Amino acid sequence: MNTKLYVGNLSYNTTENDLQDLFSQHGPVTEVNLMQDRATGRPRGFAFVTMATKEGSDAAIAALN
Repeated sequence: MNTKLYVGNLSYNTTENDLQDLFSQHGPVTEVNLMQDRATGRPRGFAFVTMATKEGSDAAIAALN
């Protein structure tokens, strides 16, 4: 069961690979979507990370919240 997590208050220098590496320490990551501003192409400071398991998402929340 996939669990989608909202990740906010990110640095504008954060990349999807940074989030993938960080969250994969706590469980398998299915997808990372870093939201970008349409006009400038810069990151907007938030993302959605989809974890493959409920246990992985719970571990990521506990460790990174």
